[in-house]
Amino acid sequence: MTITEERPAPEAQSAAARRAMIDSQLRTSGVNEPWVLAAMNAVPREDFVPQNARAAAYTDRAVPLGNGRFLAAPLVYGRMLGEAAPTPEDKALVVSASGGYLAALVRPLVGALDVQDVAADAPYARDAYSLVLIEGAIEQLPDSLAAAMVEGGRIVGGLVERGVTRLATGRKTAGAVTWLPLAEIGIPVLPEFAAPRRWSF
Repeated sequence: MTITEERPAPEAQSAAARRAMIDSQLRTSGVNEPWVLAAMNAVPREDFVPQNARAAAYTDRAVPLGNGRFLAAPLVYGRMLGEAAPTPEDKALVVSASGGYLAALVRPLVGALDVQDVAADAPYARDAYSLVLIEGAIEQLPDSLAAAMVEGGRIVGGLVERGVTRLATGRKTAGAVTWLPLAEIGIPVLPEFAAPRRWSF
């Protein structure tokens, strides 16, 4: 008698991997907002990585996408969503480096969403967005991106300070964006937003 073990369908494997990600990575690290968990449970991460990296889509580390790009670890996105607290009243901008994963998470939560590929000199609509999310860590926020935020607008992303990446939130007040660094967390760095190098002797 031969016993044949059937393998779960790919959709079932993906759903199980997302549940494991939520239970073993997000919940254990303090990400427990039901709406954040629901958003991350609804979007298949494997759809945003190369075919040969799909098996690593739910690991707790950044996944290489090629050309120096990375899909950040799930915890980065969970923390970003929680800090951003998007609402249907928000017109949001996602500055994307991963081919759309963050945008897919945010789109159902906001009233309107624009997506701009990472570029330090990208043209942004002025005074347009109440919420900006940057999918990576930056050293310097371009003036054009700050100008795209409405007064009182919020921004969430990573900040690089002395080689350390931290999740950070900010708000535009009196025309300037003030950042508040939060938890130290591994976030892929975006070289397009590097600060100008200064000579030292």
